[in-house]
Amino acid sequence: KTLPYFLEFFFTSTKYSMRLVDGGSHCAGRVESLHKEKWGSVCEDGWNMTDAAVVCKELGCGEAVDVLGNAHFGTGSGTIWINQRVCTGSEPAWEKCGAAKIWRPFDECNHDRDAGMICSVRLVGGSRCSGRVEVLHRKTWATVCDADFDQQDAEVVCRELGCGPSVEVLGAAAFGRGEGQVWTEELQCRGNESDIYSCPTSTKLKHDCCHDNDVGLLCCEATDSVRLVDGGSRCAGRVEVLHRGQWGTVCDDDWDMRDAAVVCRELGCGEAVDVLGNAHFGPGSGPNWMDNVDCSGSESSLKNCRSAGWGKHDCNQTKKAGVICSGVKLVGGPHLCSGRVEVLHGKTWATVCDADFDQQDAEVVCRELGCGPPVEVLGAAAFGRGDGQVWPKELQCRGNESDIYSCPTSSTLKHNCIHDSDVGLVCGGKIYFIHI
Repeated sequence: KTLPYFLEFFFTSTKYSMRLVDGGSHCAGRVESLHKEKWGSVCEDGWNMTDAAVVCKELGCGEAVDVLGNAHFGTGSGTIWINQRVCTGSEPAWEKCGAAKIWRPFDECNHDRDAGMICSVRLVGGSRCSGRVEVLHRKTWATVCDADFDQQDAEVVCRELGCGPSVEVLGAAAFGRGEGQVWTEELQCRGNESDIYSCPTSTKLKHDCCHDNDVGLLCCEATDSVRLVDGGSRCAGRVEVLHRGQWGTVCDDDWDMRDAAVVCRELGCGEAVDVLGNAHFGPGSGPNWMDNVDCSGSESSLKNCRSAGWGKHDCNQTKKAGVICSGVKLVGGPHLCSGRVEVLHGKTWATVCDADFDQQDAEVVCRELGCGPPVEVLGAAAFGRGDGQVWPKELQCRGNESDIYSCPTSSTLKHNCIHDSDVGLVCGGKIYFIHI
């Protein structure tokens, strides 16, 4: 007698100690763990995107898209386990996550709180947000026929991958011919679903396709899943995260510099300078997506940090987290408080013209870097010539601002500069702040 597919898969692949059940494929469903030869569901407490990322990777299911609680995929039966592993998200398999004690029964949880998760579709042959569309069919990736894929399907795929809206659907193997199977089902998304597993499908294909008809997709490269809003630049403001296609805020409970460091790094905004609570940059709108965020500081994305769980919070509109990242750095000097001045312009660092930088600007840069008062402003590329662009703006600081994003700027430069005129700065030394 033939076993149901998910049982066949897991009983013939004994290296897997995790499975996803009742989600329509082995890449989505209720999380279950095999422990002491017994399958049991996992309590949503302590289960997060970092853990999900490892499970998706181990099962060959691409990236983790979402973690879901409240028995989203139905209630399990038997033992309920509480996760005590500590994953970083980089492990190739669940068993590689470290912990002194891995699982224990959790009597305080019930099956109405069984954890679920969804792993993703993928785009191949382009960037993370463009490429040939491939979906996981049983244990192998399959391409999709261009005649059976429309704009509504594209909207869902781009949303699922956190890549913003769909820009263009490309047929005729625009990103190269795939290998293996062409998917034997047709997506029939309405366009408002959060993931393809929520879309209806049909096994009655309109066309017979080969790999010459593999569909490709270009999403709107809006790949950032975090942003800073209402702070005057993209490197300062209220923290907002993109989840299930909707931007929402982060509560300031336990929000600290390690969390801010992850945000600044993810956005390419240099170092974290300050963390601000109490809705310093306004309350924002939309759902409160994250609370009790606990980053180690080494994560590549805020979504990979531990938290109370998506949408779980106990904060109001006055408790929103904010961050200021450092949009300035000193390069080529003997220590962090001296060097060539560079500012973040877009996502690249630009040097500053010596003729457009004065003592007031220097006061702000040294203060922002925690380096005391300025000692000397040096012109003529004193710390070496920079690379790339010379900043096309002029700082017009008054000298009392806390960071350069608080300074007015002018796009009407007095001088045309080259890297021979890169400005340098020596500050008085490092100041250490004690927060009480």
